[in-house]
Amino acid sequence: MLRIASLIYTVASATVMGIFIIIALASGFDTLKYVVIAVVAGAIVAIPVSYFIAKAIKEMG
Repeated sequence: MLRIASLIYTVASATVMGIFIIIALASGFDTLKYVVIAVVAGAIVAIPVSYFIAKAIKEMG
C-alpha cells in the first residue's frame, strides 16, 4: 500500500498545495513567507490524504 500511497502523494500534494496557495493569495497574504507556509502546510496535509485514498483504493480491489 506504500507504493500506491506514494504515487497518490505526488498528485495530492500538488493539488493541496495549490489550493492552499490560492487561499493565501486570495486572503491577501501575498508575500513569500506566507506562500512558503502554504506550500509546507499543503505538503504535510497531503500525507494523510494520500494514505486514506490509497486505503480506499485497496479496499475496492
